Amino acid sequence: MKVMELRCAVLVVLLGLVVTGKAEIYIVTVEGEPIISYKGGENGFEATAVESDEKLDTTSELVTSYASHLEKKHDMLLGMLFERGSYKKLYSYKHLINGFSVHLSPEQAETLRRAPGVKSVERDWKVRRLTTHTPQFLGLPTGVWPTGGGFDRAGEDIVIGFVDSGIYPLHPSFAAYHTDPYGPVPKYRGKCEIDPDTKRDFCNGKIIGAQHFAEAAKAAGAFNPAIDFASPMDGDGHGSHTAAIAAGNNGIPVRVHGHEFGKASGMAPRARIAVYKALYRLFGGFVADVVAAIDQAVHDGVDILSLSVGPNSPQATTKTTFLNPFDATLLAAVKAGVFVAQAAGNGGPFPKTLVSYSPWIASVAAAIDDRRYKNHLNLGNGKILAGMGLSPSTHPNQTYTMVAANDVLLDSSVMKYSPSDCQRPEVLNKNLVEGNILLCGYSFNFVVGTASIKKVSETAKALRAVGFVLAVENVSPGTKFDPVPVGIPGILITDVSKSMDLIDYYNVSTPRDWTGRVKSFKAIGSIGDGLMPILHKSAPQVALFSARGPNIKDYSFQDADLLKPDILAPGSLIWAAWSPNGTDEPNYVGEGFAMISGTSMAAPHIAGIAALLKQKHPHWSPAAIKSALMTTSTKLDRAGRPLQAQQYSETEAMKLVTATPFDYGSGHVNPRAALDPGLIFHAGYEDYLGFLCSTPGIDIHEIKNYTNSPCNHTMGHPSNLNTPSITISHLVGTQTVTRTVTNVAEEETYVITARMHPSIAIETNPSAMTLKPGASRKFSVTLTARSVTGTYSFGEITMKGSRGHKVSIPVVAMGYWR
Repeated sequence: MKVMELRCAVLVVLLGLVVTGKAEIYIVTVEGEPIISYKGGENGFEATAVESDEKLDTTSELVTSYASHLEKKHDMLLGMLFERGSYKKLYSYKHLINGFSVHLSPEQAETLRRAPGVKSVERDWKVRRLTTHTPQFLGLPTGVWPTGGGFDRAGEDIVIGFVDSGIYPLHPSFAAYHTDPYGPVPKYRGKCEIDPDTKRDFCNGKIIGAQHFAEAAKAAGAFNPAIDFASPMDGDGHGSHTAAIAAGNNGIPVRVHGHEFGKASGMAPRARIAVYKALYRLFGGFVADVVAAIDQAVHDGVDILSLSVGPNSPQATTKTTFLNPFDATLLAAVKAGVFVAQAAGNGGPFPKTLVSYSPWIASVAAAIDDRRYKNHLNLGNGKILAGMGLSPSTHPNQTYTMVAANDVLLDSSVMKYSPSDCQRPEVLNKNLVEGNILLCGYSFNFVVGTASIKKVSETAKALRAVGFVLAVENVSPGTKFDPVPVGIPGILITDVSKSMDLIDYYNVSTPRDWTGRVKSFKAIGSIGDGLMPILHKSAPQVALFSARGPNIKDYSFQDADLLKPDILAPGSLIWAAWSPNGTDEPNYVGEGFAMISGTSMAAPHIAGIAALLKQKHPHWSPAAIKSALMTTSTKLDRAGRPLQAQQYSETEAMKLVTATPFDYGSGHVNPRAALDPGLIFHAGYEDYLGFLCSTPGIDIHEIKNYTNSPCNHTMGHPSNLNTPSITISHLVGTQTVTRTVTNVAEEETYVITARMHPSIAIETNPSAMTLKPGASRKFSVTLTARSVTGTYSFGEITMKGSRGHKVSIPVVAMGYWR
């Protein structure tokens, strides 16, 4: 019942505060290799670099001594340039990028920018939040968990790191007492902070690490320890929700208002949770803190990172979407063997609204699954009005008098309180409301969050009403309403025409005197049962809010030769754990569970499923895991029809259209198939460098600044990056791209077929190939523009194996005349 807006999304917003002379936070990169790529050469310090997809050994003397050396150099640089006390260094970044964040004046930042050895100085930007039936919907209990030893072993010893708003450690979704004891995980070296209030640490075996990062927030004056908690405690709800989706315990009853809505489970219920809190309830957070959290997570040894942050608008100093401190840090994380799932963004259904751009990241779009919650209001004139409300019904076979809030005011002076919102029981006459159905109006206050359905329910309960009706009388085009659980009978009438039917019936049935005062209330009605979901075969569908492609390579919004999003996962109306302190959703304040929507909910689904793949295939690289998820995904809904996407019609009402790869990437995740993909498309650190060096318009000096690597080779064209998708944004004449597949199963012969919109011809070579276990083979794909349509054309390459494997990759191209 809640309006789905961008404010419940977790995004990085590139907004610097420009105040001349006032100290601000800057992220600085300097010359010299970070630990992950240092190949030796500095006097007295041996190489610490890792090969692609290799974990850092942060316990080695080589690593710790070089880390100390880098930090001393950062301190020395600042100390030589500025007087002590005129600046504050917040973090040294040593593992994934070489640099630091510092709080100083714009004039000092300019001095830093000109200093020898300084590569980049960027003003920090703020972040804000992107905002359980899905294990069954995805087939995990019967198709995937048994292969990992059952739900009580699914995800065993895999560590998922969450850079989010913290965790509520006392929630049953994170309890360690009703499972087999958790043993140590030697590979993980993270620490557990102590709660300053309770003096207890945040870890229990299930939660294996818990730290918070707020130096940038404190320096900016945004941090309030009374409400933000100077600890990993979740003051928002969002962090607990995402952690429970990926790795929450299995079979936890979802109880809200005395009703059980089913059992909740994470995707990988036995996986460990490592918390890196860098988001806060009122202001969101800062990239300097987020980068520090990612750097620490990789240092600590997480296997998977679940992220709901990403750039949302242009930075002043960076024009390339793939190159900034945030994406460069994630590139280094992937080099260290960490799989990264990132929310695609909540700016849909409009094109080019993605906030996750880079090929080394799995960018996750949000789907609606098969549950729909509906309810109805029966009127005394025989009309039945459809609506939504997760509520019990009024007493069966009984009708009740309906009273409008504006007709039961204690006196006219309370009009200033918007009494029709039903947010204040003290302004309404309890004697007139008791035992009746209270009619309220859904105003703009509900849209902006100053009014909530939870409060309407509390008002009706305080006045001893039998239930309430909330009628939407006017609505902004495209407004999305989500059902909210309430403890008494209640319904939201979202269709304005149905609300008018209710109002007309009420007015006709309610006689008034010449002043407009009600003589007697004669309108009657009853509220249906809205607690049980209706299961639809049209699922999954791409959610209206889910960000759409095409992907962009720079902030001039030039199209990239890389498909995004990568994959679709459930992200609408997701039940999961909530923090009692949580304020992110006004309808769930004080609750233990919440049902919310966003690509923030989709990303941890993929993070948890990736943990299951990592458990079964411990040596797979991040690219192999991403490839398995993408090539086995489905483009069909439960009824066997092509996936559909929610979109705006010409009247800006919601409609369904046939979805494209710009909506869903490769398709909707299919965990069972992903465990055994047959073939994978591998890509490593050098491949990603080649992609950057081949992308037209990227400054090679900028690439070296962020990666510490020169452009020694290119791949001819960025579309030659070995991803499980092909995108050519500017196809002139004919172009051939190559892909390499590696067999991760038994020997198998694959027949390769391709189909494409008629405006573009497509050919593959060879048409078939046989691969032994572990063998790799190349194939080429040739695209030719036959006609110029001015729009993208979509197609697909399918590789069918003799042992039953099926590998599919999407093809996207726009043709131009020579």
